[in-house]
Amino acid sequence: MSQDAPPSASCVTLALCGDVMTGRGIDQILPHPGDPTIYESFVRSAVDYVAFAEQVNGPIPRPVDPAYPWGDALPLLEREAPDARLINLETAVTTSATPWPDKGITYRMHPANLPCLSAAQVDCCVLANNHVLDWGREGLCETLRSLRQAGIRTVGAGLNRVEAAAPVIVASPAGNRVLVLAWGLPSSGIPFSWAATAERAGVNLLEDLSPRSLAHVAAHIRALRQPGDRVVVSLHWGGNWGYAIPPEHQDFAQQLIAVAGVDLVYGHSSHHPLGIEVYQGRLILYGCGDLINDYEGIGGYESYRPDLGIIVLATLAGDGRLLRGRLLPFRRRRFRLWRATPEEAGWLARRLSRVSRNLGVAVKLQPDQALEVRW
Repeated sequence: MSQDAPPSASCVTLALCGDVMTGRGIDQILPHPGDPTIYESFVRSAVDYVAFAEQVNGPIPRPVDPAYPWGDALPLLEREAPDARLINLETAVTTSATPWPDKGITYRMHPANLPCLSAAQVDCCVLANNHVLDWGREGLCETLRSLRQAGIRTVGAGLNRVEAAAPVIVASPAGNRVLVLAWGLPSSGIPFSWAATAERAGVNLLEDLSPRSLAHVAAHIRALRQPGDRVVVSLHWGGNWGYAIPPEHQDFAQQLIAVAGVDLVYGHSSHHPLGIEVYQGRLILYGCGDLINDYEGIGGYESYRPDLGIIVLATLAGDGRLLRGRLLPFRRRRFRLWRATPEEAGWLARRLSRVSRNLGVAVKLQPDQALEVRW
């Protein structure tokens, strides 16, 4: 069951979002749309994704206010007042015109549209994913520069290996630290050639989930950790669809907690939320699902309700244990987040309970339509 201990001054609440893709079609409705040219097998203009969405759900205004894609999430986040807001930013922020060779899907947002992220008061963007180099290393360098100029911190990619591996440090209300580290896995579609090196920009790539990789992560954390720190590890891993959690994912996540001393495993890549586990009192999010994207009008996976997304609110005690887990459910419609209806929130609660049952977790719908994690 959830912890009954009251929060203390040493607690910290993190808002954790899965994939936030504000490029392509969404970039086209923002105040400063970039070049819409894309190089997909059937689509050559990002504007077509706006048309696909409008065919399904009706007209989308343009240009929209930078806060528009966040919709109903903003007042709810204001009410919940998390201490930090983390997203997996799954797009390059660049004007680069040269896509990565043979990359089938390429996302980019114009740097002038970064107020879209600032409007949500994003504290940290995870960049260790399979789209941050869609427009080459030039695009990655511009992404890093643009986010830095906007005052948004990044983790998981950098101008070299050291920068890509560096943590983001979040201060809790009591003054102690939360370390956020990020790795991307090839299983999510990250090419090995995207890995940052001593001389080359790239992502913080973890080649596999072997004991050797676990030892590497554990040693990195030991070198950074100070007494009182809590540690969040972001992993971009696995495929886009399906609820089955690979045994190697579960084993690695549990070993991150038991061996490496991680307090929260923040997984993403799946287009829909996956099962949730609380292991040794620590939260494991195997897949947070998509939060913002331009996929409306793309069919074939309706049974997963890909139009529904969540923001996870995780309250950690001073020793890193999970005190409370809440999920804020939303529906994506016309490139905007709308608060989920009671029926939609109930569907998510039942589905997540079903896929988390073997992990010892249930998800309960609350009167305010939030979902409570029970373990």
